[in-house]
Amino acid sequence: MIPHTAETGKALLAVRDLVKHFPVSGGGVFRRPGKKVVRAVDGVSFDILKGETLGLVGESGCGKSTVARVILRLQPATAGAVRFEDKSVLELPRPQLRRLRSQMQIIFQDPYASLNPRMTVGGIIGEALTLHHGLRGARARARIIELLAVVGLSEEHAARHPHEFSGGQRQRIGVARALAVEPKLIFCDEPVSALDVSVQAQVLNLLQELKRNFGLTFLFISHDLAVIQHVSDRVAVMYLGKLFEMADREEIYGNPLHPYTRALMRAIPIPDPHAGYAFDTLKGDLPSPHDIPSGCRLFGRCDQAISICRLREPELRDVGNRHYVACHRFD
Repeated sequence: MIPHTAETGKALLAVRDLVKHFPVSGGGVFRRPGKKVVRAVDGVSFDILKGETLGLVGESGCGKSTVARVILRLQPATAGAVRFEDKSVLELPRPQLRRLRSQMQIIFQDPYASLNPRMTVGGIIGEALTLHHGLRGARARARIIELLAVVGLSEEHAARHPHEFSGGQRQRIGVARALAVEPKLIFCDEPVSALDVSVQAQVLNLLQELKRNFGLTFLFISHDLAVIQHVSDRVAVMYLGKLFEMADREEIYGNPLHPYTRALMRAIPIPDPHAGYAFDTLKGDLPSPHDIPSGCRLFGRCDQAISICRLREPELRDVGNRHYVACHRFD
């Protein structure tokens, strides 16, 4: 079953059975492709409605960032379909894809690695304006200053290089670059994980303000459930290339159903030195994505597993109140 809301027809982005496998190189001098593959994304489906923020959460290595990169065609898909408005993203020829990318932008996790160190901030933002809108000269300069002001920076910052800024300022530059082409959908790939906590709050509040002011839609990727709770309208939980649970924010935080989701919830730090610590009930380590166990992918770590979990992979099902769970206990 495909998880979506009752307003499927209004979906800005529709992802269906998205698959991304990476071949594992064999040994030897020539490093020929081996028979094994890393199943980074293994059949993911979801909708994002216009104006909402979908939070995608899970452990490191579960495939969250790969989902965003494949949707944007920064990496080729192995299989599946992606539709943005009325366009089939994975089938678009290059000239049309370039035009579509002005509608879909990404803010990367590492603001320093994603900015060209040889270019000034004005050049970085101005490059997007020239490529997508043909702006040059005074018009481009005026727009650059306007964008810097929107993200809390000043005109003088346009002449500086990325290494002259703090991490939080560099992420603001990344936000300004994404906004430069006036997108409808922005992918936020762990945009605050490399920042100090106080700076995280500033960037998150900035993104929330921009969403309200510009009518933006976000896919927000993070391993931090506290951050996801703060910014998201709906939440999708991912594990080893699959969606395990999806629901509205209040529903999933108030009534988490999947054992994996509940374990993640218990791992959220409580700001109370007198509060007890709830130990994680998951056993063992995350399995290798090129040697995924048969049946339910959580079987070897779950303390609530039953016999069918070893034999058959559960499907994502609606258990009511637009709450989707992939667990045999809810079949």
